[in-house]
Amino acid sequence: MIRKIIHINEEKCNGCGICANACHEGAIDIIDGKAKLVRENFCDGFGDCLPGCPTGAITFEEREAPEYDEAAVKKAQMKKEHTPKELYKHSGCPGSRVMKIQREEVQEEKQQLTEKPFSRLSNWPVQIKLAPIQAPYFEGAKLLIAADCTAYAYASMHDDFMKGKVTLIGCPKLDAVDYSEKLTQIIAKNDIQSVTIIRMEVPCCGGLEMAAKKALQASGKFIPWQVVTVGIDGTIKE
Repeated sequence: MIRKIIHINEEKCNGCGICANACHEGAIDIIDGKAKLVRENFCDGFGDCLPGCPTGAITFEEREAPEYDEAAVKKAQMKKEHTPKELYKHSGCPGSRVMKIQREEVQEEKQQLTEKPFSRLSNWPVQIKLAPIQAPYFEGAKLLIAADCTAYAYASMHDDFMKGKVTLIGCPKLDAVDYSEKLTQIIAKNDIQSVTIIRMEVPCCGGLEMAAKKALQASGKFIPWQVVTVGIDGTIKE
């Protein structure tokens, strides 16, 4: 049947998940960092998901679509009511849910007294491919762009580099992707104060450094930046 239904422009979507949370019917999931209308028969066409979209990625369209299935929606909602709420804070894969991680000073002081290391991670997700283009934690942030292996090679990664920064990680060799376009958008669309690039000394890690430098240039902003190279032996190379 021809009816009114939402349309999601994936190029504009930043994966924030606001629309997925606003859709009471559960028609939208976040997949690979993008909102997708995965259950057309769950979309009632009222557009509860439209007002909260920060990028204007959601609009109405009239096209051939399955009829709205109220019975199926109610069945899904009943199932949801019997599922732990924390799993439904963000539709789709919980691993891509955008979060700012709060670190309590009292907790950190206790951990310092026990001399045990503790996490300095302040944001989620951290993978460049999964990270949103815009998120509250990017505003006024010091951005750390790190190669995956650096945290394993350098023992004090959290205290020396991640503390006080928003962390994004990636491996251009394994992901087989040029991160520069996404990094450009993140830097251009947010109030980033500085960029630290930390890479391994191996040649393939140069792809991450090049992507970050290209993004800084393409963003049109003048932001302080530095590159730190970690050796395979875990030391910082000059």
